[in-house]
Amino acid sequence: MAEERIVEQRKEKIERLKELGYEPYAYKYEVTTTAKELLDKFGRHKEGEDKEKEQLPEEEFSLAGRIVSMRVMGKAAFFHIQDGTEKIQCYVRRDLVGEEFYNKIFKKLIDIGDIVGVKGKLFRTRTGELTLEASQITLLTKSLRPLPEKWHGLTDIEKRYRQRYLDLIVNPQVREIFRTRTKIIKKLREFLDSKGFMEVETPILQPIASGAAAKPFITHYNALDIDVYLRIAPELYLKRLLVGGFERVYELGKNFRNEGISTRHNPEFTMVEFYMAYADYNDLMELTEELFEYLLDEIFGKGVREIEYQGTKLSFKRPFRRISYLEELSKKTGLTEDELLHDEEKVLEKAKEVGIENAEKLSHFKRVQELFEALIEPELIQPTFVIDFPKAISPLAKEKRGNPELVERFELFIFGREIANAYTELNNPEEQEARFRQQLEEKAKGDDEAMEYDADFITALEYGMPPTAGEGIGIDRLVMLFTDKDSIREVLLFPQLRPEKKHNVEETKESN
Repeated sequence: MAEERIVEQRKEKIERLKELGYEPYAYKYEVTTTAKELLDKFGRHKEGEDKEKEQLPEEEFSLAGRIVSMRVMGKAAFFHIQDGTEKIQCYVRRDLVGEEFYNKIFKKLIDIGDIVGVKGKLFRTRTGELTLEASQITLLTKSLRPLPEKWHGLTDIEKRYRQRYLDLIVNPQVREIFRTRTKIIKKLREFLDSKGFMEVETPILQPIASGAAAKPFITHYNALDIDVYLRIAPELYLKRLLVGGFERVYELGKNFRNEGISTRHNPEFTMVEFYMAYADYNDLMELTEELFEYLLDEIFGKGVREIEYQGTKLSFKRPFRRISYLEELSKKTGLTEDELLHDEEKVLEKAKEVGIENAEKLSHFKRVQELFEALIEPELIQPTFVIDFPKAISPLAKEKRGNPELVERFELFIFGREIANAYTELNNPEEQEARFRQQLEEKAKGDDEAMEYDADFITALEYGMPPTAGEGIGIDRLVMLFTDKDSIREVLLFPQLRPEKKHNVEETKESN
């Protein structure tokens, strides 16, 4: 039957319910337990146990949820309801709830998909399934649309993302992904709090798009009549707080980058950034390893240091592998480290050889970065710190001690994906100003991801920022890793999708 016809029939049922004095959309219902609480406490009958001796409580329980299956057998019926925790079987008899309610309401006007409250006592069926025998059933919300019958067989993955509410109803395992996401965020906060970091909030709408190499989203402040940017990173505001005297700060929130959408990228994404005074990038590598140990303990169990991701075993035993950016790229390209830094012709030749798109239009260090992404990143499967990046692609990081052409920066890669980015922060205002001006030159040459010049940040540094190390970790990719998901859309409740074709309302009316 077409869905439209089912909707019309259910609307007719709503009118019939009203005529019989039943409210199809209730205001409130008293819940005393959940499906999970009942199943955890009383569970399923174990094989070999004497069912006659088992004692289930005599008290009545009251729970609420959505009907997800129903089997009517004349004078009685079995149905399952699914609440926010789990699914449990219920049983209703005509002689217990009354002939009029059973025949006129339950059998004829209640459907799969409806949300109901059920009050009753527990018993166990002959097969051992814990079941709630209903003494009272209350319709709480009438569902107009039918649930998908074969959701698991859908080939249109986008429909799961567009109608996430349906995905969550019919695929309980999807709900577990987002419970895990919430737990990861909670535990990450707990870890940073325990280390003396203070959580803060900085502006989402910013007058200058800076703090990362990315294209910004632009919007307009009507009250001020100025264009502003959705933040691409909170970095420069957080470092202002270091100047102000907060020595350990973090922010967990949304960033926005007006770039491509893929299985690894979403323009709106969640990050945590934290900054620690009187520390350098070596300290943050140690802290990052400790953070992963803590998260593994909390998510997978105490002492777990190995997990499986997409069929590959990943080991998080300390210390993580550490490799030099230029040294590793030199091995792969056959170019010396000096050539990678200075020989534009050889780097261009290698970029074309590797197949870097539009290599001749890129700046020298953009080509170097593209070579690294193409040749090195896919091989970084086990947790690996890539350290000591070229200064030209790291405008906010401090020079490496002993080599002014590099900076003290690391990126953590796992399964070929960047999970974290960190550096010893540049706190010399004159050097930072020179780096900003270099970024402006790159922008003038056509690099639309180059940073803007932030004069107030330079002023802040002139008051003095203590030696500091800072790090950003992508929450979405972290959740992908811990839930064994290969697409970022699987760990975002409402990922950005292309708009569906809109139907003209008047045309729809005419066709009906």
